[in-house]
Amino acid sequence: MSETDFSNLTRLIHPIPEFVMDALTESGLLSAYRERPAYQLNDYIGWINRARRIETNVRRLDQMLDELHRGNVYMKMAYKPKTNPSKR
Repeated sequence: MSETDFSNLTRLIHPIPEFVMDALTESGLLSAYRERPAYQLNDYIGWINRARRIETNVRRLDQMLDELHRGNVYMKMAYKPKTNPSKR
C-alpha cells in the first residue's frame, strides 16, 4: 500500500498521531483510511487534534472510525468514493 500524496495540499499538513494510527490498525480500518483523498485525511487529523477535552478527542476519533467503516460518509456528509478501474 502506497503512502498518501499530500503535495497538492496548500494548507498545514497534520501528522497522524500514534493513538490514531493504533485505533485505525486495531479496528482494521487503516486501508479504508488510506483510500480516502489526502484532504480528508488531513481534515480528520486536524479536527481530532484541535479538541481541547479528551472526551471530545475520543468522540471525534470514534466518528472518523465509524465514517470509514460505513464508507459513504465524510464529516457527517454524504461521500461517494471514486471507483478505481484497477479494482474492477
